[in-house]
Amino acid sequence: MQKIKLPYGKGYIESEIPEERLNAVLVPELHHYKAELSQEEIVKKAVENPIGTPALREMAKGKNKIAIIASDHTRPVPSRIIMPLILSEIRKGNPDADITILISTGCHRGTTAAELEEKFGQEITAKEKIHVHDCDDKSMLVNIGLLPSGGELIINKIAAEADLLVSEGFIEPHFFAGFSGDRKSVLPGIASRKTVMYNHNSQFIDDAKSRTGVLEGNPIHKDMLHAARAVGLDFIVNVIINSDKEVIYAVAGDCELAHMEGCRFLKNQCRVDRAMSDIVISTNGGYPLDQNIYQAVKGMTAAEATVNEGGVIIMAAKSNDGHGGEEFFRTFKEEKNINKLMDRFLATPREETIADQWQSQIFARILKKAAVVYISDAPEEMVRDLHMIPAQSVAEAIAKADVILGRKDSKITVIPDGVSVIVE
Repeated sequence: MQKIKLPYGKGYIESEIPEERLNAVLVPELHHYKAELSQEEIVKKAVENPIGTPALREMAKGKNKIAIIASDHTRPVPSRIIMPLILSEIRKGNPDADITILISTGCHRGTTAAELEEKFGQEITAKEKIHVHDCDDKSMLVNIGLLPSGGELIINKIAAEADLLVSEGFIEPHFFAGFSGDRKSVLPGIASRKTVMYNHNSQFIDDAKSRTGVLEGNPIHKDMLHAARAVGLDFIVNVIINSDKEVIYAVAGDCELAHMEGCRFLKNQCRVDRAMSDIVISTNGGYPLDQNIYQAVKGMTAAEATVNEGGVIIMAAKSNDGHGGEEFFRTFKEEKNINKLMDRFLATPREETIADQWQSQIFARILKKAAVVYISDAPEEMVRDLHMIPAQSVAEAIAKADVILGRKDSKITVIPDGVSVIVE
């Protein structure tokens, strides 16, 4: 028997798989990478050696209104390490700067005071000016032009009016933007709902270039990068983290050049060869990325890339916050025909994209290829409403997959962290 350990919430679930059934365990080199410096030293070195820009302290001189875009509660960005270094560097160049930390929620719910304190620590939350972006608050939004695709670019005015705009974030494989980080802090991070909807339209989601690890020719990435340039994203600090959420690499500087360098490093560390199987087990990397079913679609796309047509994906995601998207949930609860759903998505004009449509479209694409058995803490009825089969353990999930496939010897591929791999 082969033991497997899967991230689940803030802990792990363990199980055993018969050796004769185990096809492969897809673990990226990233999980074995050992950094020579401490987390703080890695970030500090990047900030002090920016790519394509002057030092941040130099850029801060003479700038009165400075905004720092920070990720929200759904991202495992180590802000307790990054943010103090950014603030210190800015104040070395401009001790009197008027600094606002702008939380890039995108279309997520607002980050709570408790979540802000957990993210930054008590000192920063008590002393710094923090604004949580609301994509529907028109009083805080401003139109700054058009995206290359033709959509309106409507952005949080704190960022648009800043004399210096900085962002922190992390880079990971992203299931339709290619990679996270950098420009995503602007779009969708601090954009209006209207702008996000247009960028996440069904034609772009359906594009063959809108896939994990792909930037070249990716229409979603093209719009996002334009948005970052248009609003004047001057300096980024992006990190790469391992499975223990520890910083192992960092880049800083120009929003495109530094990000590209980070993506090159990450792709070398994350690429794995597909191992086609009838059953593929995946996760969303544990907390905070597996808090709801909506986010767990990301980890399913890794399994999608290596599951046989008509096979079974077993997804383990704690989902203690439930479905995570009302429109996403209602879409599947109210329509049981996946083909009809996909036809409807593809027929939707860009400007009429609705909330969560992109996630629903990708989820429908997955469901068209494979059945999904879902291990979670979510209510079983909710899981069934989302066209999946609930299970409470890996063993139970495999047993249910065997019933679906009509055999007990199907090969199994395991992806312990589905959001950290690029399956090719």
